[in-house]
Formats: sequence, C-alpha cells, structure tokens
Amino acid sequence: MKAKKALEPITRRAQTRAWVLHPDIKSDPSRRDAEPALEEAASLASALPEVQVIGTDVVRLKKPQAGMLFGSGKIEVLKSLFHDNHIELVFVDGPVTPVQQRNLEKKWSLKLLDRTGLILEIFSDRAATREGVLQVEMAALSYQRTRLVRAWTHLERQRGGLGF
Repeated sequence: MKAKKALEPITRRAQTRAWVLHPDIKSDPSRRDAEPALEEAASLASALPEVQVIGTDVVRLKKPQAGMLFGSGKIEVLKSLFHDNHIELVFVDGPVTPVQQRNLEKKWSLKLLDRTGLILEIFSDRAATREGVLQVEMAALSYQRTRLVRAWTHLERQRGGLGF
C-alpha cells in the first residue's frame, strides 16, 4: 500500500527566492561600510515572511551608470548567477531610479526592488490598523508616482471633444 503525501495548508504561500545586492559606490560621499550595510539589507529582506534570501553580494562601483546602475559586464555576471540560483526577486540596497529599475528588470527578467520599495513592502505587510494601512498605501502611491511617469505617453496625441 502506498503512503499518501500530506497536503500543505492552503493558506501557506510559496516563498519567493531573493538575492540582496549592495552597491558600494566609491564616488558617493555618504558611503557606508559595505559589509554591515549588506547584513542590514539582508535582515530587512528576511523580515518579509514570503521571501527567502538565497544570497547576498557587494557590488563595487567607481560611479553608478546612468541607465543601468551597474556596468554591462557585471549585469551579465549577475544575470547568470540569478539564473543558476532560480532567483525571482532582487533587492538593491540603495536608491534605484525608475529607468534603472526598468532596464535591470528587462535584462535580468525578474522583479527588482530598491531599499525604499522593500521598506514599503515591510510596512504594508505589518500595518494592522485601518489608518496604518491607509498611510502605507499613500506612501506607496507617492513612491510609485515617479515610476509611472510616461507610462501613457502613447496617448498624448489623441484628441477629442469640443474646443481642441
């Protein structure tokens, strides 16, 4: 007789495999020590119950690249690392511009969050009161506003109605 496999509870969510990167930018005057900053970022990422931090890495840079943050060689090395480890989410410990976020997500074919996005996720996960939930939603919308600019520019030539 075959043993039956126990079913997992329906409420249990699958864990998202994540990697934490800390860009150590030498030209940044407000630069922090890389190793403690990376440990802090990994702890923040682990604060989300549905995230499993698979690995961490310090990426040393002379200066950030405008469109990608990292150089093309480092992007390819990280892409193969993420692919080999089946990573679904990358946290970058620091500010990432909307353009950099979009470009890196396209190159790596996965989701990317910067430090602010990660902290907003933690707050939204832990908000208990209605007021707290609304405050977190307001902060998240304010954060996303800059990332939605030019999302609908293909419609700006469409005119209609009277007076145009």
